[in-house]
Parts: sequence; C-alpha cells; structure tokens
Amino acid sequence: MILVSSCLAGVECRYNGSHSYVEKINKLVEEKKAVMACPELLGGFQTPREPAEIIGGTGEDVLDGKAVIKTQSGNDVTDLYIKGAYQTLEMARQIKADTIVLKENSPSCGSSHIYDGSFSSKKIAGNGLTSALLKKEGFRVISEHQIDEL
Repeated sequence: MILVSSCLAGVECRYNGSHSYVEKINKLVEEKKAVMACPELLGGFQTPREPAEIIGGTGEDVLDGKAVIKTQSGNDVTDLYIKGAYQTLEMARQIKADTIVLKENSPSCGSSHIYDGSFSSKKIAGNGLTSALLKKEGFRVISEHQIDEL
C-alpha cells in the first residue's frame, strides 16, 4: 500500500487552500492502491492557514529539538507539526505502507528540499518534519517528482 499527501490527489488542503494535483497519484487513490493523508490537517491546522517554515535547520533538527517551525508572523507551531507527523506515522504503520509519496518543499512533507526559514522562497536540501520522522522509522519516502519510481 502507498500513503500519499492528500494535496497530490487533488484535495485543497495546502496552506493557501490549493492542491498540487498529480494525475498518477489520484489514479492510485481511485484504484485503492493508495491512501491519502495530510500531516498538517492531522496536526490540527485549518485550511487556509498562514505559511510556515522550519527555522534553524531541517526536519531532523526539529525532531532533535534543535529547530522550530514558525509561521510567517512568528507564531511557534512546532507542536502541531509534531502531532501531525506522528499521526501520519501511525497511519503508515496501520496500512503497512511500502512507499510514501509526499509534497516536496513543505515543512512537513519535503523529502529532499524545504524552504530555508527566511520566507524568501529560498530552498535548501533537507527533509520536512514528517518525512524526517518516516525515514527515521524506516519508511521509503519520495516526492511527487519521483512518482515514476513506483
């Protein structure tokens, strides 16, 4: 079974109320080969919501308590992101996911790149919090850009 970011299957759950529809991912959901999850909604966020970025590192650093996740106006939302990451981990375990496809660049879901915390659209190499946790727990995590690897 595959776990996918809900926004990639067309659910309008991104911070700005949009989606990042990928036809192949939606088809996997329709064929019941994939289950959708949005770590940020699982953490308790609403849609739309204020943009947030990891400040001071990557998802691994958030897990280690060395970085935080803040909104553009400076509110610390780390706890909600952590809650969502662990809820997503539980879902991945329940469905026995063999692959997880998450939205690149997100502070939750980025699997190779995230924004640098300056809110200037600059990207750095690194995992979002949910990706970092899932990888730490042994799951294969890829982005929508690697969908052809399935």
